Amino acid sequence: MPIKIPNGLPAAELLLNENIFVMNEFRAETQDIRPLKIVLLNLMPTKIVTETQFSRLLGNTPLQVELTLLTMSSHESKNTSKEHMISFYKTFNEIKNEKFDGMIVTGAPVELYDFEKVDYWQELTGIFDWAKSNVHSTVFICWGAQAALYYYYGVKKIMLDQKLSGVYSHTVVDKKSMLVRGFDDVFYAPHSRNSSFDKEDILKENNLKILAESERAGVYLIKSLDNSQVFITGHSEYDKDTLKKEYERDKLAGINPNIPENYFPNDDDSKEPIVNWRSHANLLFYNWLNYFVYQSTPYDINKIKK
Repeated sequence: MPIKIPNGLPAAELLLNENIFVMNEFRAETQDIRPLKIVLLNLMPTKIVTETQFSRLLGNTPLQVELTLLTMSSHESKNTSKEHMISFYKTFNEIKNEKFDGMIVTGAPVELYDFEKVDYWQELTGIFDWAKSNVHSTVFICWGAQAALYYYYGVKKIMLDQKLSGVYSHTVVDKKSMLVRGFDDVFYAPHSRNSSFDKEDILKENNLKILAESERAGVYLIKSLDNSQVFITGHSEYDKDTLKKEYERDKLAGINPNIPENYFPNDDDSKEPIVNWRSHANLLFYNWLNYFVYQSTPYDINKIKK
């Protein structure tokens, strides 16, 4: 089944060129089926890149997905045109009376700030509160995961001595969870962050379960016992060149970054990186959509979390 995205969204042409099944709004309305309503809260500065990455993952499943793009009204995007934001994005006030089968909260380049110092923190926590009664299952990515763990469970952020950047091996620690069904014994995922948290703080929470972790990158995948919350500390959605672009950006800024680990062949940044995480990323989001959303969300969407 395809992903249903807004008419004219730039991601559509890119996904079609990649042989991802995309359906425009007009055609989707003729199908006698209730699509899964997914809202993407895009906190990344490169909106078009990020919305394309997640559209690619959501479109590579047998389920029809209707995607709503959400932005923060308390923060103005400086890297995406106003025309694009007006055309394709909604604010929380526009959707707060709706129900959604699923939500994805992306990462954000604000981890050097205390959570309460982020200019849209109050609005974000309002969305977190709203999600508990209006969204069936939510995935939180990287900084979004740290922010949610802090807000919901009081898990404190720990700043790293140096940025964690690269592609790391992970192992599944709870093979019974449907979220990791079909995972290899060892799988790979990119990470790009300056902060983390203490694993012991997660283990102390009775409502949280660690599903996968990395010896180098730490805890990777966490879920709540009722499957309504999923926390991913890495960036399985990243494109082949995302880490490369971040690395080159930091070099130009004079930050003198380390070469992303296990990314360039032989750590030679003049060579093209090799993707070894794409199949895992697709399986992760397929499992979430199928088992944590489609199989358990009510057909009458208005009955979500009542």
